Amino acid sequence: MRIEHLRYLACPKCRSPFEIVDSHPDTDGRIESGTLQCTGCQVQYPIVRFIPRFVSRDNYATTFGYQWTIHAQTQYDSHNGTQISETRFFNETKWPRQLEGQTVLEVGSGSGRFTEQAVSTGAFVVSLDYSFAVDANYASNGHHPNLLIVQASIYEMPFALNFFDKVICIGVLQHTPDVRRSFMDLIPYLKRGGSLVVDVYLRETGWFGSIKQAIKVKYWVRPFTRRIAPERLYKAIVRYVNGIWPLTTLISQIPRIGRKINFALLLVADYRGAYPLSEQQLKEWAILDTFDMLSPAYDTPQSVGTLQQWFTEAGMTQIEVHRGYNGVEGRGVKG
Repeated sequence: MRIEHLRYLACPKCRSPFEIVDSHPDTDGRIESGTLQCTGCQVQYPIVRFIPRFVSRDNYATTFGYQWTIHAQTQYDSHNGTQISETRFFNETKWPRQLEGQTVLEVGSGSGRFTEQAVSTGAFVVSLDYSFAVDANYASNGHHPNLLIVQASIYEMPFALNFFDKVICIGVLQHTPDVRRSFMDLIPYLKRGGSLVVDVYLRETGWFGSIKQAIKVKYWVRPFTRRIAPERLYKAIVRYVNGIWPLTTLISQIPRIGRKINFALLLVADYRGAYPLSEQQLKEWAILDTFDMLSPAYDTPQSVGTLQQWFTEAGMTQIEVHRGYNGVEGRGVKG
């Protein structure tokens, strides 16, 4: 971070501004290490490797820190030569591609695949993650002058209320301990008239939907896999995906349902025919997303109706909720 980034931060305890003490800036003016001290309640938080840290390194999101360290750039458009992340970011948000003069809060950045897209708009982006994936994000995106990366909890975000023009939280909510609370805790940081974009895994409803939900094998095995140390689980998944890859290749050729069988029954994230990736990239994405299925501490999908209800309860206007990229997408404007 830089000294000028203090204007984007506020104490998560009392909302007072911070001052920087014991700072050690590099030759470019970036603060590599130091301490943030609240001017109100005097609580202190460290700056470590250029990133303000408001939580401990290890927490319920540790598996995400592990996966995004290994796959730091797997899903970056600039790395894989596609427009997958760009297309999803702008299709989900419906935001203009030019946002100069605006402030955007990204909650749950992972390694920063969507951070890369957000900073391309010219907005000032504050990108937050609970896990040590922030280090991978900084390695890829930290050079952008319109970006501040922060490690903090969605339940105690270190920002002023009613501050941001836009808030985005995609690929995150289902992996938090309390999905409804996580959604509601985003709203106070938006300015009136500000735009909120979220998504969450889909929970099927109705008789047929309940059957579809029940046959998703990942929910049978997750009670066991989520207790395995990330390093051990990842190695096991690499062996599994490599071993079963020829079979999934055959199954993926079944019209309409092949990829669904691989995802739901064989637990292999199969993007053949969906994304323009090479065979090696497809396998890399499969390993990443299979680990992503089986490792998180929490995985709580929601129905379209539930997300719609939350937007309404929050007093949002211009609400749009429907099935989308990650399951259910929701957009709204703070009234």
